Amino acid sequence: MNTGFEVRVATYNDIDAIEQITREAFQKYAQMVGNDNIQALCETKEDIKNDIDNSLVLVAFMDNVPVGSVRVKINEEDKTAYLSRFGVKISSQNNGVGKSLINLVDLKMREMGIKRIMLHTGAKVSSLVRFYYGRGYYIDSTTKDRGYIRALLCKDYE
Repeated sequence: MNTGFEVRVATYNDIDAIEQITREAFQKYAQMVGNDNIQALCETKEDIKNDIDNSLVLVAFMDNVPVGSVRVKINEEDKTAYLSRFGVKISSQNNGVGKSLINLVDLKMREMGIKRIMLHTGAKVSSLVRFYYGRGYYIDSTTKDRGYIRALLCKDYE
């Protein structure tokens, strides 16, 4: 029986699921960008706990099973935010999970009066760039500081 789809703010009880989702998603990302040195693959449960304490962390559930997560660090001083660790389990991709997570991020950012949100993604991974463009992001710049071309994408809320 299909019990539906839910996106909510993460709790400590979600740490194991967030770790699994992030690991799976970023192993695939590492393959797509051709670089095994991806910081998300080195994080610990303590890192996730710290993000839950200090950032907005959302988890998506399908049929009560965690299938996606995203983290957003808020800079209250300049009303900007940085989105990271966005991932959806491979078996749950292309069915609205990612869009739902990003939609809730947008809603929360507007509620908080955030003016701009930013993120980095592999500039050569056209599926990711297209996904973000479809959500209103644009490429601001690129860098090779992590050993592959990363695009800084931004979305303005004003």
